[in-house]
Amino acid sequence: MFANYGYKDGSGDFFISIDTAKCAQCEAKPCIKACPEKILEIFTDDYDDEVIGVKEEHRKKVKYSCGPCKPITGKPNLSCQKSCPFAAITHSW
Repeated sequence: MFANYGYKDGSGDFFISIDTAKCAQCEAKPCIKACPEKILEIFTDDYDDEVIGVKEEHRKKVKYSCGPCKPITGKPNLSCQKSCPFAAITHSW
């Protein structure tokens, strides 16, 4: 299952997607510490698994919140994405 956080506007799609099945396998959650903007948090999903998600206040502005990592389409260069041992985090923009 994927959780998608972000938005779409006239200038494009800006989303962070998290494969919650892969995320649930990770106990360390190094992505939270790797994020320079601290936009990620741990929560319990509908299956009682601990997974990460984007904090509510950042969901409509991921393009700007994730700006310090300067995402490039198709390349795993977000700090959270690079730190994920299960490749559970992807982005689109």
